[in-house]
This record gives sequence, structure tokens and C-alpha cells, in this order.
Amino acid sequence: MNIPGGTSNSAPPWDLKFAGMNYKETLDYFYAQLPMFDRIGAAAYKKGLNNTQALCAHLGNPQTRFQSIHVAGTNGKGSVSHILAAVCQAAGLKTGLYVSPHYKDLRERIKINGEYIPRGRVVDFVEANLGIIESVRPSFFEMCVAMAFDHFAREKVDIAIIETGLGGRVDSTNIITPLLSVITNISFDHTKFLGDTLPLIAMEKSGIIKPGVPVVIGESHPESAPVFRQKAAEMSAPIYFADQNYQLTDQTNTFLSAQTRYQVYKQGQLLWENLEVDASGPFQALNVATALQAVEVFEKIAGAPRIRDPESSIRYGLSHLRTLTRFQGRWQIIGEQPTILCDSAHNEAGIRTAFERISDLRSFNKPAAGVLATDLSKERSPDLHIVAGFVTDKDVDKMLDYFPPEARYYFAKANIPRGMDTKALRERAAAAGLHGKAYSSVKNALKAAKRAADPDDLILVIGSIFVVAEVL
Repeated sequence: MNIPGGTSNSAPPWDLKFAGMNYKETLDYFYAQLPMFDRIGAAAYKKGLNNTQALCAHLGNPQTRFQSIHVAGTNGKGSVSHILAAVCQAAGLKTGLYVSPHYKDLRERIKINGEYIPRGRVVDFVEANLGIIESVRPSFFEMCVAMAFDHFAREKVDIAIIETGLGGRVDSTNIITPLLSVITNISFDHTKFLGDTLPLIAMEKSGIIKPGVPVVIGESHPESAPVFRQKAAEMSAPIYFADQNYQLTDQTNTFLSAQTRYQVYKQGQLLWENLEVDASGPFQALNVATALQAVEVFEKIAGAPRIRDPESSIRYGLSHLRTLTRFQGRWQIIGEQPTILCDSAHNEAGIRTAFERISDLRSFNKPAAGVLATDLSKERSPDLHIVAGFVTDKDVDKMLDYFPPEARYYFAKANIPRGMDTKALRERAAAAGLHGKAYSSVKNALKAAKRAADPDDLILVIGSIFVVAEVL
């Protein structure tokens, strides 16, 4: 299958010329002048859509010049967004993708067919709009959203997959009117802003449901489903629950693998065999099911770009997920002998799901060709080494309840102001029966874990996206 606009190492012409500020100076401006929730937390949170609306009005409302799919949820929304983008790319559509946060470079947030927004386009955007930026004083996130919408409109994408940041109702991305809305699931995160009960959080997420626009809900939950049904009814929006229609069973038969193979069932009947996904992890089955439901609904929307030969597009897109979209940081193997696994789980539900997968330490063994195979016959059970760090505004104590006490711990602070102090983390972990040492950086913690680990051990890096970012 021919995939237009695939990743390339060649730089566009505007990547080679800078007028006034260069890219580094532009980044310095972003980080110094625009409050960034990822770094400083609540002080950067700007509730409401006014700033984004003002920026986009100045830009000629670019969000009205491309079609989109809007994706929200507590966990899985980044994965589902990447999966949908991969399917659209495989179908030959010029596909924009906006996600957050980024791991290394803000350009990761804004991609077209897997290509990051060029450095020169970022510089030009800031220089051309410096007046309105200084007047509105947007947050870092609001600025990135406006820049993404402008980029997608200029490049005339066929479809853009837009992931929300925090929440939905007053999220900066919520100025779009998409063809389809997707809400992956609801669990506890950012309760200070979204509410401290599942119905309250669901109400905030349901704010992306628009009049007459179909909505796909990834996971049915007795506390959140009634909220979604009521909101959809108010908006006359058709609603679909993915887990009531699609079920996937993992056929990979390995503890860790670079790829996963699923049997796909629709309403209890086998639909597809051997659906390969270039990603793994205990949560991907639900994410893929959500994306499959979304594609099915999307295909029925009048005026939506056509996904030609949906099964072929789905199979190719999912089996080439990482290369098509530069998907990273989720249940990703970054080293062998010892196996080093990183995962961006950073809230109670994500942490619980991750440790449910690795609860049996005798279920993994020395990897071969990127795969860690099952071997229950070993005399020695491999050790689990955990490099852990958190940000200060998370419910760390609840997350620590899911960490295994038999593991060896290496506590570290992510290199951001929100990063939790390592000594404080070590003390709270010790109170939960988890013991280890504190390190001055994530990299030093990982080095210590690698020195201590035997070749057949497992090192897990977890607790925060920003901790994972430092080892990728």
C-alpha cells in the first residue's frame, strides 16, 4: 500500500532559514514567557476558551478550515489519537495530529503524516503573531493549539485528529466542531480541576460532545455512562459504546513484545484474525477497540473523508503505527539484557493496569530479538527494578499502593519544577513498604538500576511522562 507523506529525513526549505529569532530563541521565549502546565502545574492553568478564541480569530479561525476528530479521556486518548491517525494515513488521507504533552520537543505535538511541524514554521508563527501573543498572554498550551490549527489549515489536511489536554468542556481544543467525538474512558486524574467523583469528571469530558455530532465512548462504566448518555441526548448526538460492540483477545503469548497480535470480535462473533499492532501493553486492547468503533462510525458520516478499504487501512496502519505516527513512550522497550521497559502511566488507573500486567515476576525471561518470552522453569526468578518519579499534584500515595514491595527502587525527580522531591518521595514510598535510594536525576537512577540488574532482570521506568521523557 502506498502511504503518501511518510516520514522523511529531508528538511523543508523553511527549516533552513530563520528570520530574526532562531528556533532555540523561540523555544526560550515559549518557556520563559508562556505559563506551561506541564512544568509548573496549576499556576499555568487558564480555564476557559477566550484566549484560544482570540488567537484563532486573529489567525482567521483556522479551526473552521479543516475537518477533525476530537479525542478526550483520562487514559488512552493519546494512543487512540495515534491509532486513528495511522489508519487515516494508511487510507491515503493527509492527516494532522495534535497531541500533548511532548517528550523532547514541542514539535512532537503537531504532526502531519508523522512529520513534525518544521522549526521554521514555529519561528515564523511566533514572529508573525507576536503582537497578539503579547496582548492575549496565552498559556503555552493555548499557544500550541492555535499554532497547530494554523498549521493544519495552511497545509490543507484532509482530516486532523485533535487530542484534548486537560478535561474537555473548557479545554483549549474545544473550539472545534468535529465530525466525530471520542471519549476513551474516565478515571481519577486532575481532580482539582475536573472534580473528585467519576460523574463530575465525566461531565467535564462530555463537554466535547457537540450538537448532532456522533460520539464514541471507549469504556462503559456504571458511574460515567449515564452522564454520557444524558449529554448525548441533550445534544441529539448518536452515542456508541465501543466495549459493548468490540472485544479483542491478545494472541501474542509473550510478556513483552514490540508488537501485539489480536483476535477481533464484534458482538461476540469473530471479525478478524491476527490483527497486528505495532504497540503493546495491557491497555492497548481497549484502545484499539475504541479506535475500531470510531472508524466504523466515521465511515457512516456524510461528508467525511473516505477511508478506502477500511480493513486494509486498519491492518496496515496499526501494524506500522510507530513508523507512521512516531508513537512513543507507552509500554516501550528501550533496552535489553537487562530489559528496560518504560511506560507513561501517571495516575491511579494507569499505574494499577501496568502492575497488573507485571504482577508475576516469574512470567518474564531474557529477551530474544526484542521479545521477552515466558519461561516458568528457571530456578531463579528475575528481579524487578523500578525507576520511579512523580509530579507533585498527583495522588502519589494512591499510586504507590499498586507498586510491588518486592521490587528494588530507584527514586528520581523529573527535571521540571513540578517534579516531586526525591527524598520526600523516598519517605512516602517507605511508608508504603517500598524501599530504595534517591538519585539526583532520572538518568542517574537508571544507570544505578542497570549496574545492579542481571541480564535477565527487568527495569521499569514509570510514574510520569516527564520521567519517561528523560530516558527516551
